[in-house]
Amino acid sequence: MSINSLLAFDRGRSLFLPAHGRGKALPNELKQLLKHRAGVWDLPELPELGGPLVSEGAIARSQESAALGIGAKKGWYGINGATGLLQAALFSIVRPGQYVLMPRNVHRSLIHACAISDLRPVLFDLPFKSDRGHFGPPDEMWLEGVLNELLFTEVKIAAVVLVHPTYHGYASDIRPLVKMFHKRGWPVLVDEAHGAHFASGLEIGLPCSGLSAGADLIVHSLHKSSTGLVQTAALWLQGELVDPLAVERSVGWLQTSSPSALLLASCEAALMEWRTSSGQRKLSARIDEARQISSRLRELGLPILSNQDPLRLILHTALAGVSGFEADDWLIARGLIAELPEPGCLTFCLGFAVQKGLVRSLKRGWETLLEANSYKQSLPSFVAPPLPLLMVPSIPCAEAWRSSSKSIPLEDSVDNISAELICPYPPGIPLLIPGEVLNQSRVEWLLDQKNLWPNQIPNQIRVVSDQKLN
Repeated sequence: MSINSLLAFDRGRSLFLPAHGRGKALPNELKQLLKHRAGVWDLPELPELGGPLVSEGAIARSQESAALGIGAKKGWYGINGATGLLQAALFSIVRPGQYVLMPRNVHRSLIHACAISDLRPVLFDLPFKSDRGHFGPPDEMWLEGVLNELLFTEVKIAAVVLVHPTYHGYASDIRPLVKMFHKRGWPVLVDEAHGAHFASGLEIGLPCSGLSAGADLIVHSLHKSSTGLVQTAALWLQGELVDPLAVERSVGWLQTSSPSALLLASCEAALMEWRTSSGQRKLSARIDEARQISSRLRELGLPILSNQDPLRLILHTALAGVSGFEADDWLIARGLIAELPEPGCLTFCLGFAVQKGLVRSLKRGWETLLEANSYKQSLPSFVAPPLPLLMVPSIPCAEAWRSSSKSIPLEDSVDNISAELICPYPPGIPLLIPGEVLNQSRVEWLLDQKNLWPNQIPNQIRVVSDQKLN
């Protein structure tokens, strides 16, 4: 089939990203725009329109209004996803050769940024949920342990990255975490790609946003956690620790010089919607509906895991002895398409479209899956990665990425230094980054993961050619 024919294909119930549910929850303003003659909206940076980095024009005014509405000092629209804005934000607060503290579940785009610009990631481990194989969010006590561990290193941290919430919707209160880092003079970048709705300002029981927590830079993916089209995102700046000019210059390096006017219009429409009474009612109704769906499914016996974002529904398939990949194949054949299959779970994105009849459909799909797998026992617990609380790569990411390298079998890689990123996608969380040493326990763990992640972990791995530990 051609790309065009695939795009129009009916795929059943869309429980995957983007969160607008294949157009059902797009803002009315954008729906009206798309009713015009095809392509009429495909414009260059005309004087009256401008662009994300142009000081005058409709887009500049829109960005200023959006920042004011969300409570930030300044904001920029992004049209190559949260990826480009996360990288730009990081470049604006960390210089080449400086160290940045970030969690083990950081998105791969930030590891790419470190390799591109010779930034030095210092990765801290996270609480691990062994029943499902997920990283949990750190709390204040956990990060106190991380900071104490830092005292035994010679590393001087320039900035911090936090992920809030995780892909699965786990979140902790990040207000004390941001304060903890600010006391040390470190600017904080929050990857809130999956939590734009946390910043709605509505009292609907969601975790606080990085904005209200006082973080310096916050990135929202408007297609993952708002009603924007794919590739739309926003970067917000507040406080006095970060120079707006440095951010703007970095955004300019990583954004196209020919931005899509349609995507920019989508940024505006998605952000404006929650500032209207109808948009606030819509968001509140979707959150309420999501909580009711989760509660009802639990009452019916489905193993739905708890998290902090009601729009992410996690089905714990491991309890039935079934991997998330098997469950995904089974449910797709029955018209239920999830967002994220993993070895022990299947995560659905409820998004912002009405989910009428979802409880009935999921109940029926799960019951038939159980009948087909009634002979299976629960899967064993997942093994946490054998990682120290704090990890500084043996050599810088940039050096490992660019070094002369060779490809060897994964099982023969003990005592070598990785020259590549191993990162199942989705969720895009690195299992190994360039510059890390592959010790015996790490290689054995990766080989075990290879059995769990079909086609996601390679048989061969690239390692730095001229460096091996004795």
